[in-house]
Amino acid sequence: MIAIIDYKAGNLTSVKRALDHLGYESVITSDPQEVLGADRVIFPGVGAAASAMADLKNTGMAEVLKEVYKRNIPLLGICLGTQIIFERSEEGDTECLGILPGTVKAFPRPLIDPQTQDTLKVPHMGWNRVKLIKKHPVFSDIDPQAEFYFVHSYHPVPEYTELIYGITEYGIKFVSVVAHRGVVATQFHPEKSGRPGLKILENFCQWRPYNVK
Repeated sequence: MIAIIDYKAGNLTSVKRALDHLGYESVITSDPQEVLGADRVIFPGVGAAASAMADLKNTGMAEVLKEVYKRNIPLLGICLGTQIIFERSEEGDTECLGILPGTVKAFPRPLIDPQTQDTLKVPHMGWNRVKLIKKHPVFSDIDPQAEFYFVHSYHPVPEYTELIYGITEYGIKFVSVVAHRGVVATQFHPEKSGRPGLKILENFCQWRPYNVK
């Protein structure tokens, strides 16, 4: 069973539909025991960091997610779910979960395309490539030319380069994939990224990090 964390951050049903399409059983839940009893966990989200963290704390899910990491249960972060696993976000100067060391920063304003000198729109919304700089099982058999769907105004800045697995360019180079132990997280939305995104979800559903329960 795959637990999809429900913390009122949106985009939950599209993740479940993608898993249903792939044939994997999942449940949208905010029940701590259901999450800790799952084979793997997906932490999606669209919304603001401060309100999301408030809900996670109110439901006790903040401590549950830290326990998921401690137990090395496979955890996939998506978009806001990726940002919140770091220590602090510039969005509302929000203290986050601190599962991984680092911060979340806003795109600079104005955001200028270095090649054309055009001003780019923020939020970054649309399709972009991800340059994978290290191999990871969740990204096996992904075409290097594949594009993924992004919707965000903030991006993670890990404290250590060892956490960085993928980079994307949009005015600046920013981190779009991070991983450590049982955690892998993407700034883009695999559930909205067509076949390449579905392949990432399928790989995650089959991935078994070391010492997983």
